[in-house]
Amino acid sequence: MDLFTLDTQRFSREKECIFKLTGLFSSLSVLVFEIVIASNQCWRLWEFEDNVVQFVSFGLWEVYYPQVFNISGTLIKMLVHNPIDSTWTISREFQYVQNLIVWAIFMKPIVLIFSAIAFKISCMKDPFLKMQIYCYMISTLLLGVSSLFIFVAVSWNHIVDLYSQTTLDFPPNFPVKKEALRSKYVTAVFPVGVLTATMSLFGMIMFLSEIRYLKLQSQVKAKCVSKVAYQEA
Repeated sequence: MDLFTLDTQRFSREKECIFKLTGLFSSLSVLVFEIVIASNQCWRLWEFEDNVVQFVSFGLWEVYYPQVFNISGTLIKMLVHNPIDSTWTISREFQYVQNLIVWAIFMKPIVLIFSAIAFKISCMKDPFLKMQIYCYMISTLLLGVSSLFIFVAVSWNHIVDLYSQTTLDFPPNFPVKKEALRSKYVTAVFPVGVLTATMSLFGMIMFLSEIRYLKLQSQVKAKCVSKVAYQEA
């Protein structure tokens, strides 16, 4: 019977440890996805009626397009990339998307640090519950804000690009003119961004559950201390 109780307690501790690490691993996965989204070369994909450049793909900070070059009488198609710098007329919504993505990425290391601190405290012999709750509350708040930032960024880019008139214009020396634009295409950034925001919300739910559990533990501990003090009195 004692062996069964010991095994049950050990299983309960292992289950609790896995549950605590779920939020941490979820936040780490979200950070990886956000970096992938930020470095994606295809936030927007435009097709043009032009013999030299048919497709232009927009990243957040660079533009990519295959261009045909005539080298010694031989036509060679090469992928060219140019930075989106001050020579471009950058639309305001595109600048907002850049800022939202950057802020969302910068928040994740803070989330990882505080959640790791909370997990480290929980492994102590006499864990400080209030400090754990404080760390998880900060992680929850930042995850919620970053999830909102990611969702707004990919949704805004998707809606403005496909369903409204963007003010993003090419520089004068660009090999194709915007007037030659034929059509725009849906890219993988939007669904991946929504998935990333959902994963961030999942990590937030894990942290909220941990906060609730720690608050119950704190209440039980306070009642036990009060009961012992009453009996000694």
